Amino acid sequence: MKTRKYRAAGGVVLDGQGRVLMLERDVIRDGQNVHEVRLPKGHVDPGEEDADAAVREVCEESGYCDVDVVADLGEIHTTYIFRGQRYKRDEHYFLMQLRSDSQRAQDADPESEEALFAPVWASGLDEAEKRLTYASEQQFALRARRWIAEHRPA
Repeated sequence: MKTRKYRAAGGVVLDGQGRVLMLERDVIRDGQNVHEVRLPKGHVDPGEEDADAAVREVCEESGYCDVDVVADLGEIHTTYIFRGQRYKRDEHYFLMQLRSDSQRAQDADPESEEALFAPVWASGLDEAEKRLTYASEQQFALRARRWIAEHRPA
């Protein structure tokens, strides 16, 4: 089976109260209804910087566009099979701060799975880490928590 490779970028987005933006949806996987809680992320377009892609994807998938990149949380590499095709994805996440709670309509194609996302908020990074569906995204919630602990003024 041939492997398709791509880069994705996303954000661990915190609001002023320390809540964490997540996306929730129900999708069909292998004929089964699957409930997912995710961090916003998506493909990095050719020539696009990862941080720019992360901000764009947060905006497109959640409608929250007024964000600042605070820190680079690094990358993780995942491999998965989807619809009979093997994928290798390099995921790059950034810690982001929401500047305002204004939200616009999501930009996702209405026929896409991304259009099924509904923004939800975890009370903090601990809760987000527990609620996120995928281990790679749980890892980025943990990295965000560690970064904040190391960089928060005493």
